[in-house]
Amino acid sequence: MSTQSLTLFQQFLVLKKLFCGSLLLAGLLTIVGCSTTRPIDSGASTALQTVNKPQISQNPVATPPVTTQTPIANNTIQIRRANFLQASASVETKLMADWVVDSGDNENRNFVIVDKKSARVYVFHANGVLRGEAPVLLGFTVGDTSFPGIGDRPLSSINPHEKTTPPGRFLSSLDKNIKGKEIVWIDYDGAVSLHAIVKGTKAEKRAERLASLTIADNRISFGCINAPVDFFHTIITPSFKESDGIVYILPDIRPLNQVFSSWYNVDTKVKLANASPALNAVGSLNTSAYTASLSR
Repeated sequence: MSTQSLTLFQQFLVLKKLFCGSLLLAGLLTIVGCSTTRPIDSGASTALQTVNKPQISQNPVATPPVTTQTPIANNTIQIRRANFLQASASVETKLMADWVVDSGDNENRNFVIVDKKSARVYVFHANGVLRGEAPVLLGFTVGDTSFPGIGDRPLSSINPHEKTTPPGRFLSSLDKNIKGKEIVWIDYDGAVSLHAIVKGTKAEKRAERLASLTIADNRISFGCINAPVDFFHTIITPSFKESDGIVYILPDIRPLNQVFSSWYNVDTKVKLANASPALNAVGSLNTSAYTASLSR
């Protein structure tokens, strides 16, 4: 082979190597995906996915659930109240009557409430429905003191400040006095009874006092409770002929829970029951809790 031919052959080999190298490089670039025109599909890089996806905390803070306390319905605690029908009464009288009915303190007996502050008497059936109400005359002196032995003393020896109608709870029965007149004994030892109005002395004007619209002049007796004659015979007498009854005389000055140790406010019972998740299925509640709440 001539020198010229050898040179041409060597150049051909170089060109061949360069051409093959170019083809090899192009193939490699295609395999590794370096083409700038290749679209991004669902298999895009993790970094890109992370940018496009919402950030998710690795330790999320749990939101505490909202807690609510559902009040206990009043009917689950079996509240019972007195029924005054259309009669008006003081707040204290209503509170007392509601407690008697709700607690059953009257032992399923007819009962009477004497409100000394308003000088009125309220007679109830055993179930707490009002039977009747009327004005009354009371002991001459306002006060809650009962004087020991006063029932054994002659009336002429009793001082004005001792002429009080004592407050309290009394198991009472129908009887007759020494003149054969029907009376309801309240406190036998203290000689206190509930009876029809007596004539008294001319100066006392008991009938006029009972008929007046004011209560300031209803204090005149030695301690007994004087009711209108018709009211006594048509309402009070029949109530105690059925059986013995309970007479509750409200205090002039002392709080109810100091005179009646088991007394509680039925409205407070409802509030405490609604606030307490500890009630059992029938809604029983220790009465000392709401009795104590009223002593403060």
